[in-house]
Amino acid sequence: MTPQPTTPSHGTDQSPGQGSEAAIEVRLRSRPIYLAGTRELVVGLCRRLGFPEQVSGQIALATDEALANVINHGYGRRPDGLIWLKLWPESSPGVRGIRVVIEDEGEQIDPEAIFGRDLDDVRPGGLGVHIMRQVMDHVRHEKRDPDGMRLTMSKALPDPAGEQDQQRESNASG
Repeated sequence: MTPQPTTPSHGTDQSPGQGSEAAIEVRLRSRPIYLAGTRELVVGLCRRLGFPEQVSGQIALATDEALANVINHGYGRRPDGLIWLKLWPESSPGVRGIRVVIEDEGEQIDPEAIFGRDLDDVRPGGLGVHIMRQVMDHVRHEKRDPDGMRLTMSKALPDPAGEQDQQRESNASG
């Protein structure tokens, strides 16, 4: 009998204060061929949520880098690992945005040991963590129980009314 994979949180992110079911949840195998489709999904959703084209592409790039890290490091490039990509549009007074959660059953590592390499070390690859932290407003790695990792990232899109207020204040002072 083949062991069944543990499903992560049954469609929810168990992070504190975040228990709602994901708006979109995709389960994929740890094969690079699937990355292009996930990029298209993320960039399309971000555009629909109101993010500018460039920012939508940056969020998709951060998500792509995170998935590539799971494939390369969490699963050691094994093509049979499971990855869950979950997306939530976020809306609260004054802020709209997106939350991205990626979960896997790969190798666990200490979240404190996850860091981008020194940018002075010029060589191909190794910039995924740096890109995620530069693009997203919030990035958190944590171990899943009993195995694997969870990455939670979020990006806010300022409320247009708040931007108009800031524009008015800027114009009034200038």
